[in-house]
Amino acid sequence: MLQLPEAQALQVLTPDGRLLFATRIVRLFAYGFLSVVLALYLTELRLDDDTIGVLLSWTLIGDAALSLWITTVADTLGRRRMLFISTGFMLLAGIVFALTGDILLLTLAAIIGTLSPSGGEVGPFLSIEQAALSQTTPDQQRTQIFAWYNLAGSLATAFGSLAGGGLSTLLQNAGSSPLESYRANVIGYALLSIILALLFTRLSAAVEAPKVTRAASEADSSFARLLDKRFGLHRSRGVVLKLSALFMLDSFGGSLVLQSILAYWFHVKFGVDAAALGGIFFGANLFAGLSALAAARIAARFGLINTMVWTHIPSNILLMLVPLMPTLELAIIVLLIRFSISQMDVPTRQSYIMAVVDPDERSAAAGITTIVRSLGSSFGPRITGALFAAGLFSAPFFIAGALKIVYDVALYRSFKAVKPLEENI
Repeated sequence: MLQLPEAQALQVLTPDGRLLFATRIVRLFAYGFLSVVLALYLTELRLDDDTIGVLLSWTLIGDAALSLWITTVADTLGRRRMLFISTGFMLLAGIVFALTGDILLLTLAAIIGTLSPSGGEVGPFLSIEQAALSQTTPDQQRTQIFAWYNLAGSLATAFGSLAGGGLSTLLQNAGSSPLESYRANVIGYALLSIILALLFTRLSAAVEAPKVTRAASEADSSFARLLDKRFGLHRSRGVVLKLSALFMLDSFGGSLVLQSILAYWFHVKFGVDAAALGGIFFGANLFAGLSALAAARIAARFGLINTMVWTHIPSNILLMLVPLMPTLELAIIVLLIRFSISQMDVPTRQSYIMAVVDPDERSAAAGITTIVRSLGSSFGPRITGALFAAGLFSAPFFIAGALKIVYDVALYRSFKAVKPLEENI
């Protein structure tokens, strides 16, 4: 029976690879389950728009700091150990957010714990899992495996968003207050982190980093040696640092319109309730996942960088069109079209990073690029909160789209000639 190349790629997954798919599904379901009502929950806790923006920014700053520590020592101290520890921070955030409305405690939990305002990946999980998947996957199937990995995550976020919005509406229809219904989502988030921790205990030693001994070059600068010793980079540090700067710009633009912010925008502008929001973002994440799967085939023909850039630019133009739509139906249609191509750069970006660094740099490279993305995204919610408070509800969409297009052009100019090994075969 003839199988598509994308389906054939799944046959190379090891038991650890399948387990990593399962952990991503549980985690992204939890992120979607909470993110669709997170801003609404904070509003019910009597926080204003500006304060919510500040809190979400601190969440992303804390995620970046946590990732910096965990991902840069994971290859040395053990990937399985650091993944398990990371679930503790996820559980901490869920417990504190469920138990208190005190802004100081919420801020501390946002900084120390792990929450996803976007519904997408945050914290150190993704970086370590990427390194482990790359290690157990042939180079020729890496992009396709990452495409399936992202599809699994997008579908999990989609169903999590649908379940989160549906649960809140169901509880409110049964007589619960909006605050209590949203709190149920927070409790569910904490419970899912426990399931995630149990799954990580099933990983084998095959996911751990290979032991590589490398003599330091006398020509290395002190800064270079610091990057090697403290941050796990050596040969690829120049490429990683340049990519990191570009990814920070892209992430900052995207953070102006996180899923939680988009959900709040639809609620304020069109009066959309939690159940309908769950349906909207179910569809959005479904299209996003399918776009990630299509990316592997496009990349095989046109290359990783070309796929990253030339699918990303039109998606950003569509983002800027969303607030210009006069009706809810048209706004949803434009948003769904945007999501149908918006995630093609994600598996290609992940595969590209893994391809251009040495195997013993992969956790560190993925971690550092993820960290700078988190740092870049940490400023966006604060700015969007201020713009919303000033009544400028369309401005974040225009700023985000423009910045992300600047990133696309700069990425193409800088890396069009830097090709992964498999593209030169």
